[in-house]
Amino acid sequence: MEIEIATIGGYEEVGRQMTAVRAGDDIVVFDMGLNLSKVLIHDNLQTEKMHSLDLIDMGAIPDDRVMSDLEGDVQAIVPTHGHLDHIGAISKLAHRYDAPIVAAPFTLELVKEEIQDEGKFQVQNDLIEMDAGETMSIGNRCELEFVNVTHSIINAINPVLHTPEGAIVYGLDKRIDHTPVIGDPIDMKRFREIGREGEGVLCYIEDCTNANKKGRTPSEAVARSQLQDVMHSLEDYDGGIVATTFSSHIARVTSLVEFAEEIGRQPVLLGRSMEKYSGTAERIGAASFPDDLGMYGHRKSVDRAFKRIMNEGKENYLPVVTGHQGEPRAMLTRMGRGETPYELDDGDKVIFSARVIPEPTNEGQRYQSEKLLGMQGARIYDDVHVSGHLSQEGHYAMLDALQPQHVIPSHQDMQGYSGYVDLAAKQGYKLGRDLHVTSNGNILQLV
Repeated sequence: MEIEIATIGGYEEVGRQMTAVRAGDDIVVFDMGLNLSKVLIHDNLQTEKMHSLDLIDMGAIPDDRVMSDLEGDVQAIVPTHGHLDHIGAISKLAHRYDAPIVAAPFTLELVKEEIQDEGKFQVQNDLIEMDAGETMSIGNRCELEFVNVTHSIINAINPVLHTPEGAIVYGLDKRIDHTPVIGDPIDMKRFREIGREGEGVLCYIEDCTNANKKGRTPSEAVARSQLQDVMHSLEDYDGGIVATTFSSHIARVTSLVEFAEEIGRQPVLLGRSMEKYSGTAERIGAASFPDDLGMYGHRKSVDRAFKRIMNEGKENYLPVVTGHQGEPRAMLTRMGRGETPYELDDGDKVIFSARVIPEPTNEGQRYQSEKLLGMQGARIYDDVHVSGHLSQEGHYAMLDALQPQHVIPSHQDMQGYSGYVDLAAKQGYKLGRDLHVTSNGNILQLV
């Protein structure tokens, strides 16, 4: 059986992930993502109203026209988790393929919302929910399996396509976390089994976000402990405390809510994406929040919440807001510009429970946001966070578990691949032979 891998998006940058695997006449597409930085540099860009070809031309979504060079039929579109760099182009591209979208429950709910918001195309693909540990047939000879992994969003999986020539493991995005705050630990036992059963692993496609970082990525339990320490250190402060984190990081949001109550403050979730992700997680039973927790996404309702906080006393509340990357229209950025009813005073605390995504647009916007907050007297508590991606020792552990015949680095630019190439080379892999550093739009034939 011929095996080809089309590296469509996410092989020259972080974002717009898309990979297709052809096994004989059957094709499985993994991820259809958005490059957020290409969108954020434009003011008030409404992608839901734009044509896919325009978004392709501006580098915002994958150029899937290379799919015409694959001889076969798409049997499934499989997003690995709910981050926009993995699902943000589904509403623009999925309708081109007569194939179901197969995803874990939380991811599927977020995909549904993306489709509902789409204003240009009618996306009528079937939606199939599949949990980690489950499988489904692909054509007559292949099988798709979901393996549970841990990441900075709940319900993340690594899909595995089992073929007669061996398994294709699509390894984006994860960390090895044995003590997650929400959900089950990463299933390293299953990865080891996959590496040693049948024909083994033909190819492993790996996320290289932190491949240049030595050591191991800590558990979410470590971030939770750091956050608890920071918030309890502010327990006696009688002014304003504001926190921000990734809206999709449900485990971190639940920790912020819990610790706010521990120090005697009422948590409030503010911002459209904050309401979207937490509301969705609560609705499907993936997370639980206090009954009286306010979640407000619409601009007017957010401003009403800010007015109530100011009237009743900032010392009684913890607003958890959007804006950890300094996004121009996010709540924290608006607060820094003085565009909300919430007034920052000298000495007020702003907790960034997030790192800057290493990309120039984000770095510039975050720098500007922190400077604006500082000009109003805010004290910044930065980097109360752990990454959702593997560092070098995690990459070593995955190669040891899977023992793949071929490895394809992904989710970075060429500079970002360097640490992974060095690590893989030390494990016996060789560039051009079984270690394939590729770019967007290429097709690799493995068998």
